[in-house]
Amino acid sequence: MNKYELTSNSIESEGKTLFQIKALRSFDKVKEGDLGGFIESETNLSQTGNSWVYGEAQVFGNAQVSGEAQVFGEAEISGDSQVFDNAWVSGEAQVFDNALVFGNSRVSGNAQVFGEAEVSGKAKVSGKAQVFEEALISGDSQVFDNARVSGNAQVSGEARVSGNAQACDNAWVFGKAQVIGNAKVFDNAQVFDNAWISGDSQVFDNAWVSGEAQVFDNALVFEEARVSGKAQVFEEARVYGEAEISGDAQVSGKAQVFEEARVFGETQVYGIAQVSGKAQVYGIAQVSGKARVSGEAQVFGNARIFQQ
Repeated sequence: MNKYELTSNSIESEGKTLFQIKALRSFDKVKEGDLGGFIESETNLSQTGNSWVYGEAQVFGNAQVSGEAQVFGEAEISGDSQVFDNAWVSGEAQVFDNALVFGNSRVSGNAQVFGEAEVSGKAKVSGKAQVFEEALISGDSQVFDNARVSGNAQVSGEARVSGNAQACDNAWVFGKAQVIGNAKVFDNAQVFDNAWISGDSQVFDNAWVSGEAQVFDNALVFEEARVSGKAQVFEEARVYGEAEISGDAQVSGKAQVFEEARVFGETQVYGIAQVSGKAQVYGIAQVSGKARVSGEAQVFGNARIFQQ
């Protein structure tokens, strides 16, 4: 026996006529005779399972809601999108194009999921966040506020992307990493473990930021650079090439660390200093001002390199 029928109550939406649904039998939290939301045809909502469309929610086009999925509030499911398994879409959220929302995922608020994007697992997309193109949101991750995840970017594990942050192209944010503020992670960059990317900073190309490292303010980490441990890169610092910053090291000001340079320990590189080549700065050394450390030089211990 079918679980619902289309009533004569109708509305117009985007040039289509949608009909309110009415339950023909009781199932899950739906009682026989309950009125639901609006769909264009029976292809939009499965007649099997416990899936349901509530309130003012709309499902139209070739979109499908099935399994145990629930659509609430004023949410819209359209295009060729699918919402299935135990997924919920609520608020004024929109799922369209060829997007998929499934697993135990939640899409709420004014969030939009579109293009070929997928939201799965226990992931949550909320606020005014947008997930689009071929982006994948999975695990227990969250994308919220005005954040945008696009391209082939992935957000997984317990990662968070929020504020006005962006993860795009082939970026991957995972573990318990957070990308917040106006930060941007893109190209093939990876941010993982407990790393934080915030402010107006950017991590891109093939760069990795991991451990409990932090990149913030207007700092840039790019090319094949690696920032790990509890290292911090901030202000207008630049780390690039195949450079590695680790331990409790700090790179700040307008300093640059590049090529195959290594900065680790409790070292500080700041001012407009540069560390390049295969140079190493470690221990509790400091390189500042206009100082240049290059070639295969090593600066360590309590050394202080400064040039006005």
